[in-house]
Amino acid sequence: MRLNPETLARASSRHPWRTVGIWVVLVAAMAFVSGRFLGGVLTQDFEFTNRPEAVRAQEVLDARFGTGAVADTEFVIVGSERLTVQDPAFERAVRRVQAAVAGLDGGILAGPPTSSYDLAETAPDQAARLVSADGRTALITVSLRDVEASTIEELRRVVERARPEGFTVQVAGQGALFADFTRIAEEDLRRGEAIGIAAALIVLVVVFASVVAAVLPVVMALAAVAVALGLVALIGQLVEFNLFVTNVVSMIGLAVGIDYSLFVVSRYREERKKGLPKLEAIGVAGATANRAVFFSGMTVVIALLGMFVMPTTISRSLATGAILVTLASLAASMTLLPAIVALLGDRVNWPRLARRARVGSDHDPRGGTWDRLTRGVMAHPVVYLLAAVTVLGGLGAFYTQLHLGTSQNVSQLPDGFRSKEAFLTLEREFAGGFTEPARIVVVGDVDRPEVQAAIEELRAAVAGSGAFAPRTQVVPSPDGGAVEIDAFFLGDPSTEAAFQAIRDLRSEVVPAAFDGVRGVEVLVGGNTAFFTDFLDLVDRYQWLVLGFVLALSFVLLTVVFRSIVVPIKAIAMNLLSVGAAYGALTLVFQEGVGLGVFDALGFRFQRVEAIEAWLPLFLFSVLFGLSMDYHVFLLSRIREEYDRTGDNTGAVAYGLRTTAGIITGAALIMVAVFTGFAAGRLGPLQQMGFGLAVAVFMDATIVRTVLVPASMRLLGDLNWYLPGWLRWLPRLDVEGRGRATRPVEAPGEEVPARVG
Repeated sequence: MRLNPETLARASSRHPWRTVGIWVVLVAAMAFVSGRFLGGVLTQDFEFTNRPEAVRAQEVLDARFGTGAVADTEFVIVGSERLTVQDPAFERAVRRVQAAVAGLDGGILAGPPTSSYDLAETAPDQAARLVSADGRTALITVSLRDVEASTIEELRRVVERARPEGFTVQVAGQGALFADFTRIAEEDLRRGEAIGIAAALIVLVVVFASVVAAVLPVVMALAAVAVALGLVALIGQLVEFNLFVTNVVSMIGLAVGIDYSLFVVSRYREERKKGLPKLEAIGVAGATANRAVFFSGMTVVIALLGMFVMPTTISRSLATGAILVTLASLAASMTLLPAIVALLGDRVNWPRLARRARVGSDHDPRGGTWDRLTRGVMAHPVVYLLAAVTVLGGLGAFYTQLHLGTSQNVSQLPDGFRSKEAFLTLEREFAGGFTEPARIVVVGDVDRPEVQAAIEELRAAVAGSGAFAPRTQVVPSPDGGAVEIDAFFLGDPSTEAAFQAIRDLRSEVVPAAFDGVRGVEVLVGGNTAFFTDFLDLVDRYQWLVLGFVLALSFVLLTVVFRSIVVPIKAIAMNLLSVGAAYGALTLVFQEGVGLGVFDALGFRFQRVEAIEAWLPLFLFSVLFGLSMDYHVFLLSRIREEYDRTGDNTGAVAYGLRTTAGIITGAALIMVAVFTGFAAGRLGPLQQMGFGLAVAVFMDATIVRTVLVPASMRLLGDLNWYLPGWLRWLPRLDVEGRGRATRPVEAPGEEVPARVG
């Protein structure tokens, strides 16, 4: 037996209970796995698979200083409004909190907590850095073995219980920020899912005029999401995943899972209306709709593979999550859905909310709204084409003003979160970048006088730069072969100002200080340097990703439609819609246009100085794959009619009017799902949901209803031009043709006279 979408659908429908049972066990197992292991594989950090300067600096720190766990250092802030660190009562308060932290489970702490009182005699300079200028705030450094949310919460509980009367205690650091970001991401995930599912159900009820048929796609999507999250948890035992992978899996899973099932259920109902028996209708749906779904899903997967070109773990982890949920959605639509439909039969239409259609009724809605709109566009193609390109191109032009950075910083956390309040205290009383300094590493013969003089010159230049605190910290390595100079940012180390400060260190400050000094290597590292290197990588690799995705898309579409004009037009139109999405992101989030309107609608969008650096490439890959769904679905109908009649204008009108309803419903569902996630509170997820929703909306309206018919009308038969030297290409029928069989009654089944 050949393994293809039709055979899978027929096999699943013949053994429905067995198929459903396998899926129930699979979903339950994956739900258990994700519940048990998923939290431990998520991280806010990212790594490189190559070796930029920040990576080389960290390698030196790990080898020479043993500071691999330095990023796991948190700060307990103890403050008083009336006492200073010189008062015995203040020291007792700090010692009390310090003792409570020291009593934590040994598996949590990587070393004893340290206060200024411990360093006052042995290292007075370091002790001074743990006390604020006015002496009313002190820091306790706490080295942790990990920064999981549970660890941070345990530290917070212990510190709060030990808080002396009349004092304030707070926990600041990257671990505390990560814990709160994780909490918000989880809350936004649940909220986004609820909004998306509710909106999708409303659209599905309108499209299907049946509650059961509307619920089925949602069930498929939830099953796919559960399986994908379980797979993420399993793969995460080998590699870590970015924190936002769960939101990506849920968002993409709901969108494609519901859409794919929508196409299949619609085709099954259509075949039943034509009079085919239940199992035969499932088989025909498998041979047609499931084939289109499979091609669409693989197009999404291929587009996402472009993200693996980027040598960073964040791009690969997000792409992996999206690919896994897309494949799970394909598997559910091709096996679980046919099995459930086989069990439900015509009960899939319960309760009927609209008048039933007669068997053999005409499914070509001639003269309808879409037909009139299409013919109107094709009557004046130049005018409509120029108008559409002007709108999309004008919006996309704002992409040139887009700045890449991160909105995943303290300012983007909602007020009231403890990590934000603690960071603001740290920024006010110390240096905001105290927890994440720039780590300048000097390796080589560091004891030479000229090297020591260069280090002092570097410290003076850093102190006078205006980007860093006046005081720096110098730490020699135990083996004497390296020196670490810590420069503390005055503000948030995750802002564009901090990234520019790293670039200035590397290009100006360090070279000037060590000019003429030989025998040493100077590297600038730290978390801010890591992200600066990431931004540089995005600039260098984005064209490789774009070229990879565009080249594969061109090859696929050329094979499918046996034309080189159709792929070129499809790619150009998709680039226009993606560019418009980028422009909308820039206008709303970076320039603040329309924020008041969105706020009135319930969206708490925040203006940022830069768009999340990984987002444009991720959006491009996802959107290119998703937009191809509709484009292939539409153009395959047009090509089918053109092959039958040879009338290009009539074929375009036929394709648009026969696919308009299903494509519009599918697009509305995607927009609803993405909008639900855009309503969250974290900047990266707001930007992702908003960008996806805008691009899908543009693609399903301006591109499909204006650009496609106008361009195809102008090009005429040239749309289907294929050079003679490419005639050898195989004929790939995306939607299939089903089976040209007459209605045959299955044993014990009647062919319905009317099926609604």
